[in-house]
Amino acid sequence: MSPSDRLDDFAAPADSALALAEPDGSRGDLPPGPRRGAPAMRPGEFLRWMWRQLTSMRTALLLLFLLAVAAVPGSLVPQERVDPSAVFAFKEGHPSLTPMFEWLGMFDVYRSVWFSAIYVLLMLSLVGCIIPRSGVYLRGVRARPPQAPRNLARLSAYDSWRSHEQTSALAERAADLLRGQRRRVEVYDLSDGGVVVSAEKGYSREAGNLLFHVALLVVLGGVAVTGLFGYKGAVAVIRGNGFSNTVTQYDEFTPGARFDATDLVPFRFTVDDFEVVWEESGPGAGTPVDFEAALSVIPKEGAPSYPYQLGVNDPLKVGGAAVYLVGHGYAPIVTVRDGNGNLAYDDPVIFLPQDGSFLSYGVVKVPDAAPTQLAFEGYFFPTAAMDDRRPYSAFPDALNPVLSLVAFSGDLGLDSGVPQSKYTLDKTDLEPFTMDNGKPEALMLRIGETAELPGGAGSITFHGYERWVNLQVNRAPGKVVPLAGVIAAIIGLLFSLFVRPRRTWVRIRPADGPSLVEVAALDRVFGGDPRAHVTELARLLREPLPAPTAKPVSPPRVTKDDSHDP
Repeated sequence: MSPSDRLDDFAAPADSALALAEPDGSRGDLPPGPRRGAPAMRPGEFLRWMWRQLTSMRTALLLLFLLAVAAVPGSLVPQERVDPSAVFAFKEGHPSLTPMFEWLGMFDVYRSVWFSAIYVLLMLSLVGCIIPRSGVYLRGVRARPPQAPRNLARLSAYDSWRSHEQTSALAERAADLLRGQRRRVEVYDLSDGGVVVSAEKGYSREAGNLLFHVALLVVLGGVAVTGLFGYKGAVAVIRGNGFSNTVTQYDEFTPGARFDATDLVPFRFTVDDFEVVWEESGPGAGTPVDFEAALSVIPKEGAPSYPYQLGVNDPLKVGGAAVYLVGHGYAPIVTVRDGNGNLAYDDPVIFLPQDGSFLSYGVVKVPDAAPTQLAFEGYFFPTAAMDDRRPYSAFPDALNPVLSLVAFSGDLGLDSGVPQSKYTLDKTDLEPFTMDNGKPEALMLRIGETAELPGGAGSITFHGYERWVNLQVNRAPGKVVPLAGVIAAIIGLLFSLFVRPRRTWVRIRPADGPSLVEVAALDRVFGGDPRAHVTELARLLREPLPAPTAKPVSPPRVTKDDSHDP
């Protein structure tokens, strides 16, 4: 038969519907009619379809990616619960973006509707993935290892040979070998008198996969609980001063969505001393080797105080809250007198480090000065040195402290009702004191020196410095839950990556002569090579059984009877 004849067998008759079909799908001899599409889904079917889409692995991965992307604006845009003054400044500087950002909830991302929706949908998707897969896994664990395929020789890992060993003995030996390899074994008797030994391993791979998903759900739930009921705050405390665990004492305070101020642990402490040790020579010169603060802690009202050495890796734990030492710096002590000669300010002022040499920036606000308010802005040099252009700090320790300030007069804006940070200066209604050339006048002060302001506006005296510590206080209820979830997720991921499910069959078919023995294996995941396993198993089964060794027969013991001696 020629190729054209074979093609003619598959050709449609001329009068068939296929021959009369037009390109648009209509019949040429029939009037075109309305096309019939798929029937509309009923509400129950639509909900079932939506649930299947939500609980698919692709959707879970997409929601996990969206959650990571949705958290980015919380780091880039100022948040109301973290820094209200920064939010106010952003709104003032970006009036066109503010309405849209407020509508989107960008100033409180983690409490916005869209972020919560992604979070909840991700948890629902994980639950929907876990429950049915758990049922499938349990059914698979309970199931017996399957029978051997009809043609084992088609598998990539295969070996066969002829054996004179009895079928039952060989099957028993194969089962013992496979059980010794920690596999589930099932023996099937065939109708022709043969035996199939089926073995399977690798159930922990799917268990690890399920553990990973459950652990991810635990992490999300633990983070949600911690974020809802916990809090985190930061405060800078000058040596010799104290701190009480109240909201008004914090420089920054981030409460959870369900946080109640009455949940704050009523403890307080005083920073009695602070010591820092610097590396003085070598490549690491200027690096803090160690620093710790000596505290006097009162855990609750009416309780006696006790001392505590607060170190970098040794936080203070009181009633579920933890206090961490995260930084330190210098607080120059200054005295300001106003234009009337009255004492307007006399306190240490916290200056914030700007680099590794502890060059520090700070602001001194004097709202009580008269006849006009005063302010100072500048830098503290722990070890002042001078190059060709400007002063700098040569070492972080206070070996040659110098205070450089620019003075201002005017209205500080503290009565406007707009929150201000004590570490920044709003110069909108302030004017700097200038030199004859119109440039702001810089006041360079060493310890004990006083600078008079132009026009009899007042004076400022630099008395020395104190050290301050930066403390972070947080309470994270249930924080062990996310940690346990992360550890469990890592364990589950390791199981799902490195455990390979494998099925092994040993089939023994009796014949007139030697029995045919077949060994084959199949990996249920890609990337494995079970041939080495089959080769080793075949080698062990080919080895003849050691012949039983006969026990040596002891000669009969002859006892001597003295009574028969002659």
